[in-house]
Amino acid sequence: MGQQSKTVGVLALQGAYGAHRRVLTDLGARAVEVRTPADLTEIDAIVMPGGESTTMSMLLDSTELREPLGKLLADGMPVFGTCAGMILLATTVLDGRADQRSFAIVDIAVRRNGYGRQVDSFESDLDVVGLDGGPFHAVFIRAPLVTVVGPAATVLATHDGAPVLVTQGSAMVAAFHPELSDDARLHHRFLQGV
Repeated sequence: MGQQSKTVGVLALQGAYGAHRRVLTDLGARAVEVRTPADLTEIDAIVMPGGESTTMSMLLDSTELREPLGKLLADGMPVFGTCAGMILLATTVLDGRADQRSFAIVDIAVRRNGYGRQVDSFESDLDVVGLDGGPFHAVFIRAPLVTVVGPAATVLATHDGAPVLVTQGSAMVAAFHPELSDDARLHHRFLQGV
């Protein structure tokens, strides 16, 4: 399937969905914003962007997206979760609100804002396993910290020894915001698996 024929949904409830949509479109994918269960019927894959994970969790419930999206993810729909998206896809969220639920697709434990507050945001060049063309310049904003990686997951990049890019099956999650760099290689890699 060529990239032009792929339809990738971008969860557009809150957060940095517009930047993801632009990167996907620039790569030749058909990118659509997902806000309702009906939007899920036309997509081959989905990006879950950064934002505020507890707000996104509540909006998944109020829009009635949680159940149908959860079924698609459990059935293996390709998904790329960044920052808050990583939190929503983790099996364990260590400091989430009591009513916050994740989809438990990637076997990792994460701590929300594990790298600190907004003022602690930073950028770093990462060596990514299997990514040609040199290091990937990553932007970390109130990033989640991966504290445990289960045996089903594979670490593709680390920062100061902590996993920041992880895959499992058809899912890829990043603690950083690849859509905010000028480098589309991770989105391209994701599209290759769709």
